[in-house]
Amino acid sequence: MPSSCLSRRCRIALLTGGLVAAAAVTHAAPQEKADVLIRGGTIYDGGTGKPYVGDIALKGDRIVYVGRAKGLMAAKVIDAKGMIVAPGFIDAHTHADSFIRSPDAATRVNAAWLDQGVSTVMIGVDGFGTPDVGTDAAKLEASGIGTNIVPFIGFGRVRQQVLGDDARAPDAQELDRMKALVAKGMCEGATGFSAGLFYPPQSFAKTEEVVVVAKEAAIRGGLYDTHQRDESSYSIGLLGSVREAISIGKQAGMPVHFAHLKALGVDVQGQAPAVIAEIEAARKAGQDVTADQYPWLASGSSLDASLLPGWAVDGGGEALVKRLDDPATLAKIRDEMQNNMRRRGGPKALLLIAQGFPWTGKTLEQVASEWQVDPRDAALRIIRQSIETTEPGKKGKGTGVASFNMAQGDVDLIMQQPWIVTSSDGSDGHPRMFATFPEKYVNYVRDRKVISLQTFVRQSTGATADIYKIDHRGYLKAGYYADVVVIDPAHYAPRADYVHPRELSVGVAKLFVNGTLAVDGSQTTGAKAGRALLRPKPIAGCS
Repeated sequence: MPSSCLSRRCRIALLTGGLVAAAAVTHAAPQEKADVLIRGGTIYDGGTGKPYVGDIALKGDRIVYVGRAKGLMAAKVIDAKGMIVAPGFIDAHTHADSFIRSPDAATRVNAAWLDQGVSTVMIGVDGFGTPDVGTDAAKLEASGIGTNIVPFIGFGRVRQQVLGDDARAPDAQELDRMKALVAKGMCEGATGFSAGLFYPPQSFAKTEEVVVVAKEAAIRGGLYDTHQRDESSYSIGLLGSVREAISIGKQAGMPVHFAHLKALGVDVQGQAPAVIAEIEAARKAGQDVTADQYPWLASGSSLDASLLPGWAVDGGGEALVKRLDDPATLAKIRDEMQNNMRRRGGPKALLLIAQGFPWTGKTLEQVASEWQVDPRDAALRIIRQSIETTEPGKKGKGTGVASFNMAQGDVDLIMQQPWIVTSSDGSDGHPRMFATFPEKYVNYVRDRKVISLQTFVRQSTGATADIYKIDHRGYLKAGYYADVVVIDPAHYAPRADYVHPRELSVGVAKLFVNGTLAVDGSQTTGAKAGRALLRPKPIAGCS
């Protein structure tokens, strides 16, 4: 750093790759006294314009002023000199249910996300969103939640409600029931239609079935948000899966958004350029295609989803146990598990992350060695125990795994695309739940300079709001909702890692959610000011 660059403002300017621009216009202050004035911070407003030093005033749940204030009065003044001031971050893909649905009021504050600077989270992703969107949203909001939520209607929940866990196609009557459930969810305010075609029983659906059901969301203004069928080489391959998702959106007549875009596993590492080329070709042809991404080299899933062949779970857990009890079928399952384990980088690359179990924090290789069994048999023992256990809160929870199977070059290249936004895919046991946004800042902005600070903010705010059409959020503009974060750039950092995944992040000086102070000095205030952000009832297709 040049010896002349001693001020904190100058250091921030160097971090962003250029001098911090002064506000172009000094506006007259509004006449009415504000509740809060955030003064002298470096403003990244969520858009593509240059950052500048300025002031932001909040009143009630709205931003009432952004610019260079003169004579503006406020009940509370926050000195943000040297700080980053941005819209509250929007997490494009989360599994926040253990927080927002907790019976414990303190847990519903959702500190894991608030302490990263996140004010809004997507829920119901990977096809897991309830068709009862309106009722669910009302219950969550009434119970008190710390972050805003944006719900999806999920293909998996719809298919299970009609077909159970069976590996078969719906008949005409069943298909009509599925379509009606999607229409209901959209009319009640879902942002779009979410699918997780990698996961049974969704994986049993043919492309044509998905298109027909997705159209019900399309005609009501929704987008298609997809955990695509194959991020690796399990079935149709990564590139084949990308083409399928784009085709579903094209046939259904709706935007396509890829959840947690990646090249997963040894067979497809290095294919990020080809994936990007497929998406760019669709965009150049006029199709609306975007994606989100998390900044981690390990994905998060479960042993059953990662290792078992899809046919083995046809009919659900009880049917799987019966197959495991049949020696001939068990042999077939073990044979296919071997190749799936290879795809994931072997048992040493599978870290067991479900909390509160004897195997927590160990690799599958380590557990197999301790038990003196083949790694496949160790995995099956854990899977079977998770199905059969009756212990409250434990059933189905023990199979969580972090899978170290992505190449740094692929992650970097995907992050640099103009249609990428930030997501955590936050799930229990993986540090991405507690640390995604500061991890991206520290590793990809500050240290390795893969993207600029402005790009980081844009990918975490305005660009996400644009994709999901979140009304009056994602930008620092007068009249917009007062979701505002003030970050100390010298101290904003993750604390969670793969061994200690539940450590809260630090460095958020202030976070306002709907005008209410939710974080103060890296500490949550206990406020539960979050709202359910339901889309207005569509003009067409709803009674």
